[in-house]
Amino acid sequence: MKSPRSAQTLAPAERKTTSPALPAPLASLVRRHLRLGWWTLLIFLTAGLALETLQGLKVWTYLNVSNETRRLMWTLAYAHGTLLGLVNLGFAATARVLPAWPEPKKRFVSVSLLVATVLMPAGFFLGGLFNYPGDPGLGILLVPVGGVLLFVAVFLTALALKHFMAGAD
Repeated sequence: MKSPRSAQTLAPAERKTTSPALPAPLASLVRRHLRLGWWTLLIFLTAGLALETLQGLKVWTYLNVSNETRRLMWTLAYAHGTLLGLVNLGFAATARVLPAWPEPKKRFVSVSLLVATVLMPAGFFLGGLFNYPGDPGLGILLVPVGGVLLFVAVFLTALALKHFMAGAD
């Protein structure tokens, strides 16, 4: 026979299956990167669909040989934007499982990753928007800056894994 308690409906507080509360700064950081990651994915996957549509419809102004640099730059913008969206999601998950990671380092990595997420795709896009015969436009100068920031963010995150505590999940 079932106990009287199991037949009752659980109270709202008992129905929730939440993980332990995160400290406010960490919760804010995780939320920021989750939002940025998912919105970045949406934006750049949509851009990729637009590029595929131009290709599929054989839009001459896009496929013209004189626009080869533009096509390459815009493809790189879409690919890097999509990848960086995934990196932001990975960073949010990693930051969550590293509560012992010192806050200043975590904030520095967060800002580096946020700036890289903007600079790299923007540099490729602008390099294709305003280009010269065979060469990308000056916007391409944003890409190495974003690349260095991305390298720093990934490197410091990899180093921070020393703070990972097995069994803390």
